[in-house]
Amino acid sequence: MLRNRFGRLTVAVVAGGMLMGAAACGGSEEPTTSAKPGAGASSAAPQEKGPKVGLAYDIGGRGDQSFNDAAAAGLDKAKTELSLADTKELEAGSGETEAAKEERLRLLAQGGYNPVIAIGFAYSASLKKVAAEFPDVKFAIVDDAAATGPNISNLLFAEHEGSYLVGAAAALKSKKEHIGFVGGVQVPLIQKFQAGFYAGAKKIKPDIQIDVKYLTQPPDFTGFNDPAKGKTAAQGMFDAGADVVYHAAGGSGGGVFEAAKAAKGLAIGVDSDQAKTAAADVQGVVVTSMIKKVDVAVFDFLKSFTSNSVKAGNTVYDLKAGGVDYSTTGGQIDDIKTQLDELKQKIISGEISVPDKTA
Repeated sequence: MLRNRFGRLTVAVVAGGMLMGAAACGGSEEPTTSAKPGAGASSAAPQEKGPKVGLAYDIGGRGDQSFNDAAAAGLDKAKTELSLADTKELEAGSGETEAAKEERLRLLAQGGYNPVIAIGFAYSASLKKVAAEFPDVKFAIVDDAAATGPNISNLLFAEHEGSYLVGAAAALKSKKEHIGFVGGVQVPLIQKFQAGFYAGAKKIKPDIQIDVKYLTQPPDFTGFNDPAKGKTAAQGMFDAGADVVYHAAGGSGGGVFEAAKAAKGLAIGVDSDQAKTAAADVQGVVVTSMIKKVDVAVFDFLKSFTSNSVKAGNTVYDLKAGGVDYSTTGGQIDDIKTQLDELKQKIISGEISVPDKTA
């Protein structure tokens, strides 16, 4: 997902200090970058052939159980199947400056990493600037179409289509005809999730009550990594009578799951199949998840790089392309799967047009 962050980070350098020679630039403080411990910041032994891949995570990084972990899964698959020479993973920090984002991408490009992938639209401005400085390096960015250039690939998703399906699932599973949506930050991308969820739920039950709460407003993007705020927001919805809550809030979703467990309610995950990735003690409350296959997009991009077939511009992963879907882990929606699949096919055929903006 997303997100603009500002503040200081810790420098993490691999490959014999290859990146240490790159000077920090652009800002009154020295922007730095960090790799999360255990995140596989660099492959242990570079191979003789294959590309060196740089990946810049959004806030939360590898281990967020959602958006960033989906990207990490795509990179891990590429490590196994594409004979990468080396990888470097860096993570954004809360409250960082735009200069820090630029520096993170610049360090990777200067260090010989090609291609470089930015995870989240928060990198839009910085990637566009840095890509122009390194015309021979291929860049990709997830969730952003604004950063354009001859060496930039934009990996986009039809989040509203997948959210329509889990909205329908929420309405079908709700016994109180009262559900909720928790968004991390109120930006157009997350409003796509809300719009689809609302439309899908209303398709099933036109009179269903839908509560909506955004954790923060831009430029405060901490709503994507604040489980306490997620828990408080969802708890308020359950206390008000909701029995199913969908989150599109990144790492804050863990708090939504905690609230659902405490209220003996249900929750809907996002990006990854969170009945598998959430903390073990709350996985049982995750009735389904809106899967956004960032792993597929990352792997596809890296595969195209190794085959010298990278294309600049937009690639959209929608329901028809298998880029979004809903999960069935745990069997809690087995009884409504036929209905959801019928809706899915109607979206793919064009019979149902899903709104991507809130009213």
